Amino acid sequence: MKHIIALLLENEAGALSRVVGLFSARGYNIESLTVAPTEDPSLSRMTIVTHGSDEVIEQITKHLNRLIEVVKVVDLTEGQYTARELMLIKLRAVGKEREEIKRMADIFRGRIIDVTDKTYTIELTGDAEKLDAFIQAVDRTAILETVRTGSSGIGRGERILRV
Repeated sequence: MKHIIALLLENEAGALSRVVGLFSARGYNIESLTVAPTEDPSLSRMTIVTHGSDEVIEQITKHLNRLIEVVKVVDLTEGQYTARELMLIKLRAVGKEREEIKRMADIFRGRIIDVTDKTYTIELTGDAEKLDAFIQAVDRTAILETVRTGSSGIGRGERILRV
């Protein structure tokens, strides 16, 4: 089962590598990983997407809590949450394809952020399924390059990850 784990950790050199090393040493896979400083510059927020049974996720959470740099760990999938991803996709756009690609970007509420005489670069945000659907909807041969951030998640309502 897919789990989204959010954690606060000290914003210092080596903290990220210790978290990733924990996953690697135990044979757990990280599907996506996002990390950035929070409003408190001494802390970073990390969002990890991984797959595993409830028992495996419980073990991961316990191991993460033992790391000195980790301040707090929450499995967002235990309650209501919102998650989004960002994708930048460069598509070949020549001739009559240009209008079709523009129409597809509009349907998926994407923004064309760069235009050349032969390409469009489109920015899309949404859940992973939406971004996957866009990739499926466009002509595969038109895709020149794709970059995705991985999920960033936050609890809904009063659910807050804070020290």
